[in-house]
Amino acid sequence: MPPQTIAFNKPYGVLPCFTDPEGRPTLADYVTIPDVYAAGRLDRDSEGLMILTSDGALAHRITDPQHKLPKVYLVQVERTPVERAITQLSQGVVLSGKRTKPAKVRLLAEEPTLPERPVPIRYRKHVPTTWLEITIHEGINRQVRRMTAAVGHPTLRLVRIAIGPVQLGDLKPGEWRALRENDMTSLSSRHHSTSPDG
Repeated sequence: MPPQTIAFNKPYGVLPCFTDPEGRPTLADYVTIPDVYAAGRLDRDSEGLMILTSDGALAHRITDPQHKLPKVYLVQVERTPVERAITQLSQGVVLSGKRTKPAKVRLLAEEPTLPERPVPIRYRKHVPTTWLEITIHEGINRQVRRMTAAVGHPTLRLVRIAIGPVQLGDLKPGEWRALRENDMTSLSSRHHSTSPDG
C-alpha cells in the first residue's frame, strides 16, 4: 500500500499523539487511517495544521531542522507589541541561553477569521490583544509561546496555518484531507523557495 499523508486541523485541547493513558482527547478521536503518525508536534493548547504520514522519510524531512521548512502561525498576544518587540522577535530571542533563528513577524491589522475556540481565551478586561503572523524555521519546544513571552507579550491563542507548501486552508477543526501530489513533491524536494522578501 502506498504511503498515506494527510493534513489535519488539530483542535484545541487535543494531544498531538494517538494514545493517552489518562484518556484525554488524542488524534485517534479524529483520524482513523492506520499507520500514520504525526510529523512534528503541536502542543495540546495550540491549534491548526499537523501533517500525519506513514512515510518515515517524509516525516524526517518535515521535522529535521536542516530542511528549514517554514512554519507559519497566527498568534494572539496580550497587548500591542511596539516596533522594538517585533524587531526582537524577528531577529531572534534568547530562550534557555540559546538565540532563536530569525523569524518573519507581521502585525495583522485585523483579527483573522478563525473558528471559535471551544474553551474561551482568558481575556483580561481592559487588556487589548493583537494578532501576529509569525514564521519560524525551527521547532524548539513551545517556541512561539516562549518567544512572545520573552518580549513581554504572552500568547493567548496559537494556530498553525502552514508547514512549508502545505496550507491549513478551509479545513475545520477535527477535519483532515489527503495531501495532493504537488504538496507531496514540494514537501520532499530538497530546496524550498522562500518568498521574495523572506
